[in-house]
Amino acid sequence: MQFQWYPGHMTKAKRQMQEDIKLIDLVIELVDARIPLSSRNPDIDELGRNKARLILMNKSDLADEEAGKLWSAYFQKKGYYVVSLDSRNRNGMKQVTAVVMEACKEKIERDRKRGIMNRPVRAMVVGIPNVGKSTFINSYAGKACAKTGNKPGVTKGKQWIRLNKNVELLDTPGILWPKFEDQTVGLKLALIGAIKDEILNIDELSLELIKVLTAYYPGALQARYGTEELDIDETAAPAEILRGIAENRRCVAKGGEIDYSKAATLLIDEFRSGKLGRITLERPD
Repeated sequence: MQFQWYPGHMTKAKRQMQEDIKLIDLVIELVDARIPLSSRNPDIDELGRNKARLILMNKSDLADEEAGKLWSAYFQKKGYYVVSLDSRNRNGMKQVTAVVMEACKEKIERDRKRGIMNRPVRAMVVGIPNVGKSTFINSYAGKACAKTGNKPGVTKGKQWIRLNKNVELLDTPGILWPKFEDQTVGLKLALIGAIKDEILNIDELSLELIKVLTAYYPGALQARYGTEELDIDETAAPAEILRGIAENRRCVAKGGEIDYSKAATLLIDEFRSGKLGRITLERPD
């Protein structure tokens, strides 16, 4: 299965970001904590060169906690500031502000020496589609100032948001990059919902998810779906495991036939919502 999704508006959005980067002090990049590396747009490093950088590992409540610690250390070693958070929960936002101020302390000190007082830090919020940028901004600001949705591509244009006297945020549309050199990256993006489901084969995607889960989280599927009761263990072929899930959840079409597509959609949805447990699909090298 080939993975690619690069609508025309993403090219326009990238050009706009290249212009706007001149106005900002800090790039806040949201990544999905379940795939921290695969959910990074490689163009952002070039775009944000010579700017302070903060990586927010969003949806950390859905990710493996131990893996999250490894990823935080990985990014910090490369010179980024890092915060793990669940952007739906406002409790972690004070920590974000503290790190923003720390990341921009040199800029603030330069302003002070030039007699410029209280000029807010201007931060650009970037990330791939469906990574939670708008939800983060709304939680950070404490009001619904950016459109949100659980589908990729909700934010279309540029939005400046004044949070307080210290910070202004520039929201940007989620952009992918024109070609995935490694199709496993595309697979992981598809699994977390960063590529529109309408252009994917969900049945095949569910089989790929089963392969990953049986390799890295043995027992997760049995714990959720009781597949051992159906005499199907996790050494079985992915299609057999999917059949066990379908039987467990009574995914049956007319005539009593197994509805594999319904079971596949159920599995993908329950992974994305965290019902299979806290799962991270990749580790640092």
